[in-house]
Amino acid sequence: MTMGRVFFTVGVSLDGYLAGPNAGPENPLGDGGSRIHGWVYRTATFRERLRYGGGGGETGPDDDRIRQTFERTGASVLGRRMFDEGEVSWPEEAPFRCPVFVVTNRPREPWVRKGGTTFHFVTDGIESALAQARAAAGDRDVRISGGANLIQQYLAAGLVDEFDIDLAPVLLGGGVRLFDGIPGAAGLRLEAAERVAHLRYRVAT
Repeated sequence: MTMGRVFFTVGVSLDGYLAGPNAGPENPLGDGGSRIHGWVYRTATFRERLRYGGGGGETGPDDDRIRQTFERTGASVLGRRMFDEGEVSWPEEAPFRCPVFVVTNRPREPWVRKGGTTFHFVTDGIESALAQARAAAGDRDVRISGGANLIQQYLAAGLVDEFDIDLAPVLLGGGVRLFDGIPGAAGLRLEAAERVAHLRYRVAT
């Protein structure tokens, strides 16, 4: 059986943050962090996944990107802090619709949700969580769903095959950075379809 790839896809502010300051269960994504994902909330696929705003939503390239991410994912790996933030806000039918392996030091029985999502709590490290996710995903891909610390651990361990960055025209000025503190980050070599991305912004008045 062909093994899928290990990937992450995240939204990042223009100054490099995944979340703003003061993130926590009562303030998911921190101060201003939800602005990074404004485009996601408008897509038809995301609105359907979260039963958000009565359905509807936009189709097109942004929606295609969200849909393809969900379709390729056979299992997800999640950090405990991100799980704690999501547990208080996800609907009864959680958006993953696949097995999710939560890396934690606090044991807990599996949490089964409607729609195909079951959260499994893994207390013996990121390698074990990934091995379990691979087994559950079969020939589909495994998504490292965040947060930043967990993604950094997988990058440092050389366990990520590819990643997508959705760069939002937002400046947060503080919070949680994606690429801070990764051992050997300067030696991480990346390949892209183009050598450089050229971005142009207009300052709104």
